[in-house]
Amino acid sequence: MSDPSTRGAQSQAVSLEVQLGPLRLRNPVMVASGPFGFGEEYGRYFDLNRLGAVVVKSVTLEPTPGNPPPRVVATPAGMLNSIGWQNPGLEGFKRLHLPFLQGLEVPVIVNVAGYTVDEYARLAEALSALPNIAALEANISCPNVEHGGKAFGTDPATAAAVVRAMKNHTGLPVIPKLAPNVTSITEMALAVEEAGADLISLINAPLGMAVDTQTWRPRIARVVAGLSGPAIKPLALALTWQTVRAVKVPVIAMGGIGSAEDAAEFLLAGARAVAVGTALFADPLAPIRVIEGLEAYLRQHRLGRVTDLVGRLILEGEDWERDGARGPGVVDPDGGNHVRPLPPDLG
Repeated sequence: MSDPSTRGAQSQAVSLEVQLGPLRLRNPVMVASGPFGFGEEYGRYFDLNRLGAVVVKSVTLEPTPGNPPPRVVATPAGMLNSIGWQNPGLEGFKRLHLPFLQGLEVPVIVNVAGYTVDEYARLAEALSALPNIAALEANISCPNVEHGGKAFGTDPATAAAVVRAMKNHTGLPVIPKLAPNVTSITEMALAVEEAGADLISLINAPLGMAVDTQTWRPRIARVVAGLSGPAIKPLALALTWQTVRAVKVPVIAMGGIGSAEDAAEFLLAGARAVAVGTALFADPLAPIRVIEGLEAYLRQHRLGRVTDLVGRLILEGEDWERDGARGPGVVDPDGGNHVRPLPPDLG
């Protein structure tokens, strides 16, 4: 026999809907660009329309073969990957993958990558003309060939230039994806916000490395690679918290999210939505488990909306009633963040 005290919580109706700037999502759980590919494979495991949004892997103007193997290595708490934006190019994307994506009922966000500012602008213009594309995510971890190969995402001015160029060539929301390999994440976030970013996503994978001690060679052909999985969650969480407190645009968080509890941590820190990435390799149903787990979490804590969690992190010396109160750092359901004094960047 069930406990009468829990029956109400189990049957309580909850809302997972979130507003991300101009985007309305049925729930705050997306899939991260990269591990999800273009979605066809995962459509065999679950109904993709249960997601908040689908974010496909990077699309470049021309077909890109990616990096040579070995380019994937398991780590004790995640993985290193150096895929290298392998994709069929814009025309290949339109021919091979767009028909499938057009059949989805959820927002489709296309991640774009380029080697010059002009390439980002051209991609933004071309993708804007396609049906069923809800937004564009800018992969600014690409090397800028016009400035010595330095990644766009490591310099505030070049990152802003990418966002500005894309905004000038599209009416779709533009979402720069920030990398953690910078001196100040807040400086980067403020730069892209000022340039017109509608939302911000973070974090892209930090750099990592593995060495084979038997052969004395790097385990990745290009030596360094992106580290993802549970190992980076504390880093992603800290950078999310700093970013939310610095900017007014909504933030989409990712980095080591594989459970509803992980997602709740990022929401409490102020993210408006989360993306599941590397966890997909271990469990293709991970995003669905996160969605269902968030529903159970809200019922357990007697919360009616997932937005009741956003920004509710309680800091030392702060005390307030959860129910009926707007907690410190709470994000406005209609858009911007309530900005508080900016914490110091990680040293």
